[in-house]
Amino acid sequence: RRILHHLASLIDPKFPDRARLHALDAATLAGLEGLGIETPPDLAELASKLKDFSGIKPVAPDSGVQATLRDYQLAGFRWMQFLARHGLHGILADDMGLGKTLQTLTHILTEKKSGHSRGLPTLVVAPTSVVPNWAAEARKFTPELRVLILNGPERRKYHRSIPHADLVLTSFALLHRDIEKLRTFPFHLAVLDEAQNIKNPHAKVAQAACKLDARHRLCLSGTPVENHLGELWSLMKFLVPGFLGSEEAFNTRFRKPIEKDGDAGRNEVLKQRIAPLILRRTKDQVARELPPKTELVHLIELHTAQKDLYETVRATMNKRVREAIAARGGNDFQIVFLDALLKLRQICCDPRLLPDEFANTIHESAKLDFLTDLLAVLIEEGRRILIFSQFTTMLALIEAHLVREKIPYLKLTGASKDRGKLVEDFQTGKIPLFLISLKAGGTGLNLTAADTVIHYDPWWNPAAEAQATDRAYRIGQDKPVFVHKLLCQDTVEQRIHQLQQDKAKLAAGLLADADISNKLDATMVRALLE
Repeated sequence: RRILHHLASLIDPKFPDRARLHALDAATLAGLEGLGIETPPDLAELASKLKDFSGIKPVAPDSGVQATLRDYQLAGFRWMQFLARHGLHGILADDMGLGKTLQTLTHILTEKKSGHSRGLPTLVVAPTSVVPNWAAEARKFTPELRVLILNGPERRKYHRSIPHADLVLTSFALLHRDIEKLRTFPFHLAVLDEAQNIKNPHAKVAQAACKLDARHRLCLSGTPVENHLGELWSLMKFLVPGFLGSEEAFNTRFRKPIEKDGDAGRNEVLKQRIAPLILRRTKDQVARELPPKTELVHLIELHTAQKDLYETVRATMNKRVREAIAARGGNDFQIVFLDALLKLRQICCDPRLLPDEFANTIHESAKLDFLTDLLAVLIEEGRRILIFSQFTTMLALIEAHLVREKIPYLKLTGASKDRGKLVEDFQTGKIPLFLISLKAGGTGLNLTAADTVIHYDPWWNPAAEAQATDRAYRIGQDKPVFVHKLLCQDTVEQRIHQLQQDKAKLAAGLLADADISNKLDATMVRALLE
């Protein structure tokens, strides 16, 4: 009965003569007793490993990885190695912030150094805003990898360099435009980060992804199923075409019975079928391994129009500041500089924050777009979130998005009346999201119900930033806290962050309170506005 039950899930009753057995199906059948056939040794080995994941070999990460992996990250890396050695493909579906990028980079470097990649590059396709993060993490954790970034109008002239790279980075936005060229290159591994971007199998980007020539495929996604099971089918079509049958057959056999009829039996069959190909760990499951506080820096590329506006304002203000330095000498230029800095920061947050005299018609913000995507994932995970910004006008724009999306929230600014009631409503779990302005809520609040802190705009004084984070990360907090810092790439935001890293003592009081006279000198100002 078990054998017949399993075969029934593999064969489309409409086309029994077209039944094809994937290696995974053969391995699962080989694991069933009473089949009466002699199983080939490699299939028997795969069957035993699939039955008990502890059978995965404890492969050591390559010594070139500049990080110490946590136990669950080691397990994720070894799972990827297991898939690669058996010609399988899978979805790493860990919660956001658990290090999917690090686990994947460890796998990529180990494949290269062990010779398994046979000199072929790995292609990573990610959302445009995430591509810079991959480049930064590769430099930090796997500096031996030769990285090639394909972006911008000049990217096509770098296509010829693809075979000489170890890691090629591109975006979903460019994938379907460049697919006819990219499909001519053989890749050892193709990775789709935030793979829910191909959840619609009929979209050009999903069809382009399926045309890639890669021996080994991985999807990274904290939310492989956002709305319906058809999205999972689309990801599996990229990974293992035909494994879940045709879209029509999948809808008939699984999607309709599970979604419309609540068929628990079919749900269990599907779950068992895909189980070896999906590895998911939630923050709660690995909480013991996590540090009390994890900081995640997100580098965000400005939209084109936003970038043009930033550059225009930067050049204008840079000229004014240089004139002020030349004319007044000493430190009298600081008022001009602070005005320049304010405008550039406003453009990074959202161009709509600029004063009216700029007659600004740009109403799109790369950072706000990134935040909305981030919030969708975090709320799906059930996180309790604090969002800090220095600009109450920015909080109002975020608020407008939350209202449109019908996401419940609380808001604390200097104008808020009953702080105690707001804190109580958040602490008791009634509302998952709390918008807080720096001046009103940077200190004096106890918000230990939060497990996620988002700094929408960087604070030039690291101590003030730490104080805000400590609204959640404090005595009484029994969960790991994740701190997300949103920085626009190649802007004054990123330069200030680098300054904080490189010259922590010097930057500790930069623009803190009013006493900045001994912190800002002409050299530092020029560096920030370059």
